[in-house]
Amino acid sequence: MTVERYLRLIAGAFVMISVVLGYYVHPAWLLFTGFVGLNLFQSGITNWCPMMTFLKKLGVGKTAS
Repeated sequence: MTVERYLRLIAGAFVMISVVLGYYVHPAWLLFTGFVGLNLFQSGITNWCPMMTFLKKLGVGKTAS
């Protein structure tokens, strides 16, 4: 898989987990959902995301799948 695909999977998982935590544990977890959304917005404008840098350092996307 590509770095971009992993990024979308991770962002989606973070959003779903934080929404569930916000509903069942404490509403402050929804701030994390906002942070993920803001980071995705920033990534769309600048074409840079900290998670992409981290994934590339882990070697994601360097092999053909």
